[in-house]
Amino acid sequence: MKLSIASDHGGFALKEAVKKHLREQGHEVQDFGTNDLSSCDYPDFAKPAAQAVADGVCDKGIVICTTGIGVSICANKVKGVRCALCHETSTARLTRLHNDANVLAMGAGMTGELLAMEIVDTFLGTEFSGEERHMRRIQKIEG
Repeated sequence: MKLSIASDHGGFALKEAVKKHLREQGHEVQDFGTNDLSSCDYPDFAKPAAQAVADGVCDKGIVICTTGIGVSICANKVKGVRCALCHETSTARLTRLHNDANVLAMGAGMTGELLAMEIVDTFLGTEFSGEERHMRRIQKIEG
């Protein structure tokens, strides 16, 4: 699977760990930055990572900041993106099953590295249910 990934300085260390984890699983990962711990603005990185998903360049995306809130708001401004902020595996599974979310947001200050890997694996390993009621709701969101 081809994945986009991005973070600000607050999510940089977790982004690097997730990127390594994904590559070890055989995924192709396109990193939209940031590339170090210098203070920066998350929209500069989260928006292009989300746009790559919306444009079909990447299958899914992962965006990370300290809380996950800023990057999720930013990613959801991109038409065609359904980004879900997940701090545990149940919401990661359900957002794929019910919302067909295509971008995962996480908060590096809220979620430890081991749990983050479980969230990522759950998100990427869960298929959309395709149930009519969920499809209808997604169509209403995209209106």
